[in-house]
Amino acid sequence: MNTKYKDFIVQTYPFPQEEFEEKQGNLWYHNLDLMQLVKEHGSPLKITYLPKISKNIGRAKNWFENAFNKHQYNGTYEYCYCTKSSHFKHIISEVLKNQTHLETSSAFDINIVESLAKENKLDKSSYIVCNGFKDVQYIENIARIINQGFSNCIPILDNKEELIGLENKINKKFKIGIRIASEESPKFEFYTSRLGIGYKNIIEFYKQKIASDSKVELKMLHFFINTGIENSTYYWNELVKCLSIYVALKKICPTLNSLNIGGGFPIKDSLDFDYDYQYMVNEIVGLIKSTCTKNNIEEPNLFTEFGSYTVGESGAMIYKILGQKQQNDREKWNMIDASFITGLPDTWALNKRFVLLPLNNWNCNYERVLLGGLTCDSDDYYNSEKQLSEIYLPQYDLNKPLYIGLFNVGAYQESLGGYGGIQHCLIPQPKHIIINLDENKKANVTVFRAKQNQEHVLNILGYEK
Repeated sequence: MNTKYKDFIVQTYPFPQEEFEEKQGNLWYHNLDLMQLVKEHGSPLKITYLPKISKNIGRAKNWFENAFNKHQYNGTYEYCYCTKSSHFKHIISEVLKNQTHLETSSAFDINIVESLAKENKLDKSSYIVCNGFKDVQYIENIARIINQGFSNCIPILDNKEELIGLENKINKKFKIGIRIASEESPKFEFYTSRLGIGYKNIIEFYKQKIASDSKVELKMLHFFINTGIENSTYYWNELVKCLSIYVALKKICPTLNSLNIGGGFPIKDSLDFDYDYQYMVNEIVGLIKSTCTKNNIEEPNLFTEFGSYTVGESGAMIYKILGQKQQNDREKWNMIDASFITGLPDTWALNKRFVLLPLNNWNCNYERVLLGGLTCDSDDYYNSEKQLSEIYLPQYDLNKPLYIGLFNVGAYQESLGGYGGIQHCLIPQPKHIIINLDENKKANVTVFRAKQNQEHVLNILGYEK
């Protein structure tokens, strides 16, 4: 009878996989010995593996290139990174190595743009697609970089009033886009997105406010839905509606030449993850091509704003199992040396699941467990993997310390958790290391931040030393 954890994984999933393999009872990640990293840096430990970012960008560009060739598509493809997924400098710097562009969400994003340009990591000809509801400071910052010569900064109008604010601040002719307020999925608590301008209002808004305005050029129509890019009736229906607006606008607005289909590529959240990216890109490009051909208009340049897809699979969190509590005859609680609420808030707020694997003890028998965080909050737990609705790990043994990793956690978790600030129950931020590869493909590990200490926490709270 096969009762070892390694046997369980091999019998349940295709394994080894591209980024994961087992060697002598330990887990290796992108050919890195994770247990060696734990010996050197301890736990809890946040890992950012930068090469995965460039790899995913390259994959997406290749899918669109293949689809353009297949459908003889005449527009260009522009890859934008959604900065709100992770604002860290090392992340965006890696993104920009790949001839990419940026999509922003708020005023401080523009300050980041200026900082990157000052260091020559971002050219003023790069596309800066400015999304979101724009307060006074956001509008002022957008206007400033346009006035400074960012010729392809395109503020996407979230409402009609934003046009007035931009015109008052920008001293030259500038480009704009319009975001469609798409209808939400039936599972949502409201019918229409709060972001953007309604389908029925866009054409009239263009005719009344934009068509005769010599200071602005409408260049882009923006489309995004919260469910992301999925092969569902809802997604295709919304995309068809978007294309109908694009066609109607293009026939009366010759400057319109770009369609932004937003983000929403899924990322690997379990070992049996299966998503045919190339198929979806082929279908999207094919639908846009056929719609334009049918209506005798030029194909638009296509923009995407991939956030989680870009950065999500570059991140991992490592925890140590501090002990096990047998609460009844069925439930064993493995307690980690950190908190799910503070370190991975999506597990708490959205019930999101990530790839979960032990780092060691793969040759031990396995058992069903629950995972508990360090806070005193009853919601600080992790109780299932996406495909199994439960968790199996090597059996706990006080004499064989067990470490676990949650992988593909690189998007949103730090910003949602309030990076560098106060965490629930004063759980400190973990140590954070960055891994890159040198010219010989050898791993180069640097420490981005040490583990948060008590002096930092008390200082934030106003306590004197």
